[in-house]
Amino acid sequence: MGACGPGAAHSERAESVGLVRSATWPGEVGLANLVEIFWSAQGEGPHLGRSTVFVRFGECDLRCAWCDSPQTWRPANHCRIEEAPGSGRFHETLNPVTATTVAAALDALAPRAGSFLSLTGGEPLLQPDAVVEIAALGRERGLRVSLETHGLGAPALSRVIDAVDVVSMDWKLPSDVKAADPDAQPAEAFAERHQAFLACAHAGAEVYVKVVVTPNTAQVELDDVCRRVARTAPDVPLILQPVTPAGRVRERSDAKVLLAHLRRCEKKLADVRLIPQTHTIYGAL
Repeated sequence: MGACGPGAAHSERAESVGLVRSATWPGEVGLANLVEIFWSAQGEGPHLGRSTVFVRFGECDLRCAWCDSPQTWRPANHCRIEEAPGSGRFHETLNPVTATTVAAALDALAPRAGSFLSLTGGEPLLQPDAVVEIAALGRERGLRVSLETHGLGAPALSRVIDAVDVVSMDWKLPSDVKAADPDAQPAEAFAERHQAFLACAHAGAEVYVKVVVTPNTAQVELDDVCRRVARTAPDVPLILQPVTPAGRVRERSDAKVLLAHLRRCEKKLADVRLIPQTHTIYGAL
């Protein structure tokens, strides 16, 4: 599949990330810059509660006001790897992490076949070649592969779409999100790129759109999301996710406002759901 729309800043330049010799496995080429690998229950979206191994990629080209993982904004020096599922015990390895190291982590952590491998970040599509290789390792172990992405890098997505089963696509609102590079395209221009990304994802995988709703979220922003999703992929679920206060966001949205958003959006789309993060409730990663 060829590129299917305009991509996020830097999404095509990252294919060589990690192509240096590994200190962990001498002679093996490093595969990816990763922050952590661990097992938990999925805490967001329609696959809420499913047993999942998370592989968190380093580096992100956006800055979200509510970001709960600012350690992923830049490439990491080390990756921490959970030693046993849910143990909270980690060891560290140098980046770039090799395929052998990732495979060993999946073998130690992977739940039963049919469960999930989540590729998250940071922004995984800044390292598309690594996404493809790690996804293949997951599928070899019978895992469904979910890609969690900011939904702006359509050309990079076109390179990985055949390797993933689910695309969890964020739709970033300019009221709370900006590009990391001050010279990059402004957030107000993201909507068209999101629409192109959604078209690409919808053609090749299960996909849902997730919008983080904060006290700053304007109804006109959600109206535009609904209009564009309806035009591009009207059957795709839209997840309204109430913000978990973090970063520069200190307060939750009012329940009456959230419910009003839900009623208004479901007038425009067939499948709208209001789903908060749940892993933070019981203190899981």
